[in-house]
Amino acid sequence: MSLREEQLRSLANDTFDVAIIGGGINGAVSAAALSKRGVKVALIDANDFAGFTSQHSSNLVWGGIKYMESYDFRLVASLCKSRNELMRSFPSTIKEIRFFTSISRGFRHHPLSLLLGSWIYWLFGRGYTQKPRYLTTRKIAALEPVIDTTDCIGGMEYSDAYLCDNDARFVFSFIRSAIQSGAVATNYVASEGSIRTKDNEWHTLAKDQQSGARFTIKSKTLINASGAFVDKQNRLSSVLTDHRHVFSKGIHLIVPRLTDTKRVLTFFASDGRLFFAIPMANRTCIGTTDERVDEAITQVTDEDRDFVLSNINSRLALDKPLDKNDIISERCGVRPLVVDQSLSASADFLHMSRKHIVEVIEESCHLSIFGGKLTDCINVGDEICDKISAFGIDVAPPSGKWYGEPDISQKNLFLQKAKELNLHTRQAEDTDELFTDRLWRRYGKDAFKVLQIIESDPTSCEPIISGTGLTRCEAIYSRHHEMIENLEDCLRRRSKLELLFGRDKLKNHADLPTLSAALFGDKAEAQLQKYKQCDGNPIYS
Repeated sequence: MSLREEQLRSLANDTFDVAIIGGGINGAVSAAALSKRGVKVALIDANDFAGFTSQHSSNLVWGGIKYMESYDFRLVASLCKSRNELMRSFPSTIKEIRFFTSISRGFRHHPLSLLLGSWIYWLFGRGYTQKPRYLTTRKIAALEPVIDTTDCIGGMEYSDAYLCDNDARFVFSFIRSAIQSGAVATNYVASEGSIRTKDNEWHTLAKDQQSGARFTIKSKTLINASGAFVDKQNRLSSVLTDHRHVFSKGIHLIVPRLTDTKRVLTFFASDGRLFFAIPMANRTCIGTTDERVDEAITQVTDEDRDFVLSNINSRLALDKPLDKNDIISERCGVRPLVVDQSLSASADFLHMSRKHIVEVIEESCHLSIFGGKLTDCINVGDEICDKISAFGIDVAPPSGKWYGEPDISQKNLFLQKAKELNLHTRQAEDTDELFTDRLWRRYGKDAFKVLQIIESDPTSCEPIISGTGLTRCEAIYSRHHEMIENLEDCLRRRSKLELLFGRDKLKNHADLPTLSAALFGDKAEAQLQKYKQCDGNPIYS
């Protein structure tokens, strides 16, 4: 029986303290925080974990320096504190990175004003990162010759952090942690609405998207963590709230690497907003847009592509301007921004707060999580525990952190075992990092299970798709422990290969059938054809 089948059986047969609808970052941290404190938790997602907004971020873990311009200092201070804690707790996954900002002539702020703001930002961050510094035009040209300094009057350099792996992988680490602490969680199970019974229980009608089977999940409390679909889910359950979401569409284009330096190149786009060129392995991720849209389901348009490409081309001195043929892959998602129900449709969404709000309905033991950011995830988890405790659920005091990498002693033991298998000097195929470092970062203490696979078959640490770095031992581990239901789950979310190589290239890769066989056994051919025929845009209900 697969892990997902085990989880499905428990969902239908048990009664839970808390049921969580939504497996993005908000739902994942809620499940991890609660289960670590002894709460009996169930979590479902209509698609894959982190299958919507949480897979379309910039991969930045930052305090939100741009929010200083709108004087949202409390939010900035809170996010900087959260960023620092994430860097301390996930040292293999979340690392400091320098942001390199150049200012064009005629911009609304002088470079020295922005430098002062960056120092204030550094102080909000308790001086945890490297100090900011001013950059002359000559210094910019010397350190980053790819930047066109023709119209530049100076700049600055400051620090924030980024995810070494993709955002969806980070979200899944919380799902894995929750399951290891006793939670029941599964993907591809949709909520068709919940009702509050006379016995003060929530009954959530659930549908297994794979088999079509329907069943009921029983719980004492209910958390709506559906991200962009919170409002829709509340309507299904006849839940009225004081808040709602409006949507801002953001896109990124992944292109060949633009500079060998591991910095985030930061500019101000033609409309005045921050615009980034972010390192992503051997690629560069450029964007983003910030466009108000009415629906959660969006797609990249030619206008979006033209906006991003024209802005990057106007700020870099490239041998050949980027065009649409250089686009390897794309990200497109919405930021759910929380507002009052009474807010008019004409409100200026660019100045809306990016904070999260947990709305509580005490009489029915119901929570809705509005907004949220990767950087703020620890605060969300802790706040949910406090709210659930107020409902009378027994939430035990935490015995240490409910988040973060395993203790350093566990890492040292892992490295020792890896050395015994002669893996300690092995490099990952696609990067300059050690293979063991990547295993530890991706799988945490489950990296020991990957070592067991290698120990039984030393050849399993060889790449399963040549040129990508994904190994056969990882595919074998994922088949049994990561609830991969189709190739996209593996290639887009448990790894970022779709982003780095593009879906079309992977569809035609000679080694893709080998990966499919390792993941799905006798269902490999059907899954392979399904992947080749799908555009990668699941239908969200």
